[in-house]
Amino acid sequence: MYTHTPPRGPHPRTAARHATARLRQLAAALTVLTCAVLAAAAVPAASAHTLVRDPPGGAPLVPVPAPAATVVTGGMAGWQITLIALGAALIAAVAAVFLDRALATRRAASAPAA
Repeated sequence: MYTHTPPRGPHPRTAARHATARLRQLAAALTVLTCAVLAAAAVPAASAHTLVRDPPGGAPLVPVPAPAATVVTGGMAGWQITLIALGAALIAAVAAVFLDRALATRRAASAPAA
């Protein structure tokens, strides 16, 4: 009476694999592009120098290194570091208690009745 007609088009898992492969390729291309841009930006900074002319009849031109600028001027306060460490320890302790209770419940449920 009723016939089963197979769905047309690619299998959903196949489509998902293709989408994942495309996403992985896009991520790899963006990574390569980012590394190339950062490398190109680092080359001029690494070779930056100025030439200083001596008086006439003096020594030849001498490269002078570019002045260094301070990039990091501050940091994280000690109380913030302490607060982050305490929060991480509290989260780890709560997760350990939940995991211990879950494992104890599983052991009690799988233990044979004597």
